[in-house]
Amino acid sequence: METTDLARTPGTFGYGDLHRLMSLMTGDEKHDAAATSTLDVLWVLYDRVLNVDPCDLGDDERDRFLLSKGHGPMAYYAVLTAKGFIDAALLPGFGNFDSPLGYHPDRVLLPGVEISSGSLGHGLPLAAGVALGLRGRRLSRPRVFTLVGDAELDEGSGHEAIAFAGAVGLENLVVIVIDNMSSTYGWPGGIAARFDRDRWSARTVDGHDHAAIEAALTAPHPGRPHAVIAVVEPKY
Repeated sequence: METTDLARTPGTFGYGDLHRLMSLMTGDEKHDAAATSTLDVLWVLYDRVLNVDPCDLGDDERDRFLLSKGHGPMAYYAVLTAKGFIDAALLPGFGNFDSPLGYHPDRVLLPGVEISSGSLGHGLPLAAGVALGLRGRRLSRPRVFTLVGDAELDEGSGHEAIAFAGAVGLENLVVIVIDNMSSTYGWPGGIAARFDRDRWSARTVDGHDHAAIEAALTAPHPGRPHAVIAVVEPKY
């Protein structure tokens, strides 16, 4: 990508630019697969689903997105760049000592990043807490989305959050599970069945099919939290 491309006006980048933006971030190649597996879901979220404005990040009525799968955040940074949250000129400095673009996202350093993440198993409980807090404040419009990896569901904290959110009917909570078959244990009947047992709505989709992802993310689920399982290529 040429320097002139980096200087483009935010909002003029499209899906076709994302791989070029990602290519500017080097030094964490071991997590390339983790990044690319999330690219399509992240793009659909920010391009078609989320109600969030980079010029008004303090809006109480905004949707919240919590990236729990915070290792390998190159796709996340590329999408945030394309949508005007961060400056494309920062991308080549990814991972440098003085760069805000760390190997895990930092909410203090990056506009639009709701949580610092990377330690697996934290995002889903945090998202449940945010969703409950919004309900307690009688804010019914904002939705809370979190993206986790299937292997994170090996963590007990995730199962406690699933049980809690289903029991209290957190309708404003949507969880996206990137399923690349890296979970140690797996689930009888598939991942969707795990959520269904705790009174969630759940759909399984092709993790690269933009129309299917959008339809699943926006499907009505009155009175229940919602899970979207996005199936991608196996990790190994």
